[in-house]
Amino acid sequence: MQALLKFIPMEDKKPQQQINIDLSEDLAEGEYANLAMIAHSNSEFVIDFIRMMPGLPKAKVKARIIMTPDHTRRLLAALKDNIQRYEEAFGKISTDEGVNFPLNFGGSGGEA
Repeated sequence: MQALLKFIPMEDKKPQQQINIDLSEDLAEGEYANLAMIAHSNSEFVIDFIRMMPGLPKAKVKARIIMTPDHTRRLLAALKDNIQRYEEAFGKISTDEGVNFPLNFGGSGGEA
């Protein structure tokens, strides 16, 4: 599967560029993650996408993405833009900020 991405660099308003992106069948299936953990240093951000299963004391990192601070800022802007467009089309996303579910989804708790 291939996707075609058009973008305009923010630094300079040159004519649009086209990039052909190759997406293998394995990656096209995607990975489900219901938790993300983020760490950073002065030169990079590390985002681990994790799948937690109810009742299991162990969770598995399904993907690790390492990005520069500049690209992480661009990802944040792209996510904000996409959330805004999603909410315009489908309604506000409920964040349930008052709900504080345990990380183990009610399974046996671990000790540190």
